[in-house]
Amino acid sequence: MELVRMTAAELSAALSAGEVSAAEVTRAHLDRIAATDDRIHAFLHVAADAALAQAAEVDGKRATGEPLGPLAGVPVAVKDVFTTAGMPTTCGSRILDGWHPPYDATITSRLKQAGAVILGKTNMDEFAMGSSTENSAFGPSRNPWDLSKVPGGSSGGSAAAVAAYQAPLAIGTDTGGSIRQPAAVCGIVGTKPTYGGSSRYGVVAFASSLDTPGPLARTVLDAALLHEAMSGHDPMDSTSIDAPVPPVVAAARQADVSGMRIGVVAELSGEGYQPGVLTRFAEAVDVLASLGAKVTEVSCPHFRYALPAYYLIAPSECSSNLARFDAMRYGLRAGDDGTRDAEQVMALTREQGFGAEVKRRIILGTYALSSGYYDAYYGKAQQVRTLIIRDFEAAFAQADVLVSPATPTTAFGIGERADDPMAMYLADLCTIPSDLAGNAAISVPCGLAPDDGLPAGLQVMAPALADDRLYRVAAAAEAALTERWGQPLLGHARGLDA
Repeated sequence: MELVRMTAAELSAALSAGEVSAAEVTRAHLDRIAATDDRIHAFLHVAADAALAQAAEVDGKRATGEPLGPLAGVPVAVKDVFTTAGMPTTCGSRILDGWHPPYDATITSRLKQAGAVILGKTNMDEFAMGSSTENSAFGPSRNPWDLSKVPGGSSGGSAAAVAAYQAPLAIGTDTGGSIRQPAAVCGIVGTKPTYGGSSRYGVVAFASSLDTPGPLARTVLDAALLHEAMSGHDPMDSTSIDAPVPPVVAAARQADVSGMRIGVVAELSGEGYQPGVLTRFAEAVDVLASLGAKVTEVSCPHFRYALPAYYLIAPSECSSNLARFDAMRYGLRAGDDGTRDAEQVMALTREQGFGAEVKRRIILGTYALSSGYYDAYYGKAQQVRTLIIRDFEAAFAQADVLVSPATPTTAFGIGERADDPMAMYLADLCTIPSDLAGNAAISVPCGLAPDDGLPAGLQVMAPALADDRLYRVAAAAEAALTERWGQPLLGHARGLDA
């Protein structure tokens, strides 16, 4: 089999058996990037020399018999929101264009310690604010299934890279659905771990109470392998959970839902959802029932308020976090010609450095936090957040996991929603509740929507620190649906290789 078509688990086995070297695997993926990324634009920076050096180091250790982890020699793409020593970190923004951080994010360090080969940094919506990757200051990424469509966002570059066989694995961040939504529309697997289960140290902050790093992959097992390698307590992150990583790899291998209680969330379907997405979702639920799961409908009445609550909480936190980009310490500095004072330079830099969506959210958040409006807007949104958490608690008393479509629609056209922020925000309708509550969730492909032939995703949600349940259900659905369709549903890159 062509190396780039192999899963991470298959590559791991071949590397361990000495059938292929890390250098060969890395070179194959670098060649694939070189051959396809002019059309996909998944990467903002390709670290070819550094990747080959890492691969050679892994091969050297393997040759001496040094014990290595399962991801040693397996390539991974990194969203450009994780700091990486020796590589630029831009967050998709002009305001950080050319910035080379002096340190690694904890997750970047863990990938290196695991022997994973970092191929480079992937494109993203500026500061992770968007659902299409069109908000990147460096141009949009494209969906490998159809190059006229978006790959989702904000981790669209990571999802596109995996779906296009440029990398078997990638990491992203999920603040309102920024892993699961691009995974769904690109036909791959994406997980939002329990908030605090994966370190935020070195992740350039958008909304600190929501940002959650997680894996993207072409199979459930691959996502679990990366999830396990990147997760765990980090004393450098004050919100990190000091608890063992749930046994996600074992759960992905178990793939058994017999006797599990699965709750279908009534509020996350119906009017406004694409009929083809609902068709594939209903089939996936039927498949789970046929495997022995007990399916019931549950109601989470406050989920209908999740979107407006999110768009008060997240912009408020973004307003606070992005105040650090002041042109004084790092990144872009505009208008500093000796005739302007610091305040004028700061204003010019922010004017030129931030894109329209980032400015929109900073303005919204600053207003929501302002004197006289804090209680009416930000305070009320936090109360709604509490009600959503209680909805989850009540639902999980009736079901082991909850399910819904991962997105209301399949991938939409590039430019189609660019001038309509509300239409863009609706892409995260299904994913936002789990971010507000902090519980775990995954998107797994559930087929191609019959009305347009594009991928649809099944979302599985589990209580906090029950991440292993996600993988157990997702792996069972993946196996059964693959058998039903007669071929894997993942990462066909049809738009590239047709």
